[in-house]
Amino acid sequence: MLNEQINMSLKKYITRLSFIALFLVGILSLSNTTAAFAQDAEIPTDEAVIANGKTLFNNNCTVCHAVHEKVVGPALINVHQRRELPWLINFISNSQKVIQSGDEYAVNLYNEYSKTVMPSFDYFSEDEIVSILAYVKQESANPPSSEPAATAADGTQSAAGAAGGIGIPSEYLTLIIVGFVIVLVLILVVLILIITVLKKFINQKEGIEAEDKEYVNQKLDVGKLVKSNGFLFFVITIFTIVVVKTVIDGLYTVGVQQGYQPTQPIAFSHELHAGQYEIECQYCHTGVMISKSANIPSANICMNCHTAIKTESKEIAKIYKAIDYNPETAEYGDNVQPIEWVRIHNLPDLAYFNHSQHVNVGGIECQTCHGPIEEMAVVKQWSTLTMGWCINCHRETNVNSKGNDYYNDLVKAHDGGELKVVDIGGLECAKCHY
Repeated sequence: MLNEQINMSLKKYITRLSFIALFLVGILSLSNTTAAFAQDAEIPTDEAVIANGKTLFNNNCTVCHAVHEKVVGPALINVHQRRELPWLINFISNSQKVIQSGDEYAVNLYNEYSKTVMPSFDYFSEDEIVSILAYVKQESANPPSSEPAATAADGTQSAAGAAGGIGIPSEYLTLIIVGFVIVLVLILVVLILIITVLKKFINQKEGIEAEDKEYVNQKLDVGKLVKSNGFLFFVITIFTIVVVKTVIDGLYTVGVQQGYQPTQPIAFSHELHAGQYEIECQYCHTGVMISKSANIPSANICMNCHTAIKTESKEIAKIYKAIDYNPETAEYGDNVQPIEWVRIHNLPDLAYFNHSQHVNVGGIECQTCHGPIEEMAVVKQWSTLTMGWCINCHRETNVNSKGNDYYNDLVKAHDGGELKVVDIGGLECAKCHY
């Protein structure tokens, strides 16, 4: 009889605590939702504003950003819910100013993306920046129907993709999980207090049978709990889940070399040449405009400058040795040895990629695939270069059809609107595979 009373009392307290916990979680969710609605209300939904924002976004932002996946910079999905509107306007206008002010979020973002400097857009008006955010907001609410999980710059899924992709931003999801954990801990603490009070009350009550007192005062046997079938099943289940997830994550990274940064035989710095001295990529990679391969620059291109510049450098001396050049007499010998550069970007043999098609015809910037190459002292593979990464680019990239009569009929078929690569067969298997 006493056992039944205790169980009924515990059930009653647990039910009340459950209602309290749900009430607290509801209030927290409501407060977050209210803040989000307040932020959303500040961003216009007018079609003309969104259209203007789309134009500005495509002309200025697509080199480094996409809405639903990480490119050079973070994915912008639901960015209007992550930070306040004034903060976003200031950051887009001049990100370095916000970073230098010590803003914690901006500094963490800057460090997360290898201190890549975002160009200043201080020539944009506030209305223009808001129109870009309006377009991003619309795209966030209307994701592509068959979009693959966004891929992060380090080859893993982006935070948005890993946390459910197109729904709740990862920051909010983390806060929700932490909130639930806190509520559960509070419930556990309250239950322990209730049990302690009930034990004390029962022990002080007279006329309690010895068997009931023994039941009430029984202690938890940790050893017995650890050896129980239920506990063992729980441990084995958790272990299995961790192992399976680790194996699956490992399989997804097979063949992905993102971040590969080998030491080259000669320490050539793109940061110095392409960044500080602003030498065009095409000057050294001469094949990029006319052939499938961008080609490794020949030593003769280096010698256009280094017959007179930095002739005393140890690294330049390696070039002289490779081409058997005597800087004192300015004469070439016959003992020429190739420089054994280490290849960084290496697509599988079954995949076809043509640089001239993308750079010369498509007008794609080198940084779209290779990242901020002008900031790399030692070059590394910036993008994943996976099939999903390429397909997603073909789904989102506009065809450079202006001034190209070849596309006239296709543009007419699309009522004069924008053509995506997918519209001209960009997802056909034979386009990339032999």
